[in-house]
Amino acid sequence: MTSIVLVHGAWGGSYGFRHLRPLLTAHGHEVFTPSLTGIGERSHLAHTDVDLSAHIRDVGNTIFYEDLTDIVLLGFSYGGMVVTGLLDDFGDRIDHLVYLDAVVPSDGQSAVDLLGPMAGALLDTAQNGFLAPIPRELDTPEATSWSNARRANQPVATFTEPVTLQTPVESQPFTRTFIKATSDPNEHPESGFWQAARHAEASPAWSYHEIATNHMVPMTRPAELAQILLDVAAS
Repeated sequence: MTSIVLVHGAWGGSYGFRHLRPLLTAHGHEVFTPSLTGIGERSHLAHTDVDLSAHIRDVGNTIFYEDLTDIVLLGFSYGGMVVTGLLDDFGDRIDHLVYLDAVVPSDGQSAVDLLGPMAGALLDTAQNGFLAPIPRELDTPEATSWSNARRANQPVATFTEPVTLQTPVESQPFTRTFIKATSDPNEHPESGFWQAARHAEASPAWSYHEIATNHMVPMTRPAELAQILLDVAAS
């Protein structure tokens, strides 16, 4: 049995893993899907003071209070910022780190530093310290409507606060995987996700996988994603 911790992306919540969780628990693994403060199931706690550090604490507290070790830790999209920020304090509890169509920051980088061409336009849309969700399509109009009804405005500070990381991701003792969604028609070829993916594919420090779907992989291709994670847990 492996402890698997799944960290959702911007404007989302743990509900985004609702189709993935049972595919992992069916194989005997414990799955934890903490929701980040101010969005998803915790959107009632939204405040402009919520920043990246708060989201790192959300997940760190799950690891600490559940006393998790030998973790497979996954960060989806913006969640790559959160899992990276955990490494200084919890890196020794991680067995394998997975970035799912995510940004992979170095020390001192923020999400806006890594978002590529969309960063400026995104910040220009900020109102009263919050950013409205980027529209995302799922496989059917019904699924898209269901998801969009649950996507919440996110505090700007979560995108602008830089991560702190004493040891680079590739110098950490655990193994690591990058999974890229390759069929998102709206994604810029120089997005932060593609830049991280190209680096991981070319580097012997990473395992690399692709899934032919749009960015919302946990909702659109949960079975394919589950198989990759089950293989990781088995290894």
